[in-house]
Amino acid sequence: MYFLWYLLIGLIVGYIASLIVKGSGSGLLLNIVIGIVGGVLGGWLLSLFGLVAVGTLGSLIASLVGAIVLLWIASLLSHKKQRQQ
Repeated sequence: MYFLWYLLIGLIVGYIASLIVKGSGSGLLLNIVIGIVGGVLGGWLLSLFGLVAVGTLGSLIASLVGAIVLLWIASLLSHKKQRQQ
């Protein structure tokens, strides 16, 4: 059951992060992947600052921060790749 919960949170967070960074969603599967990877990245980034995500709201915020950073890095790499061509 928790697996479905993580997928739902990943979908929501990935969609919100895509709206913030790109202005549109990225599709169902990609939003889930962005949200889940963003959750791991966000937890790691917050731990670097000595912070811990507590509860559902804390996990959502940490995942959102990580997903936004992930999309920001991806956009930087894709712009760099386009300039080199």
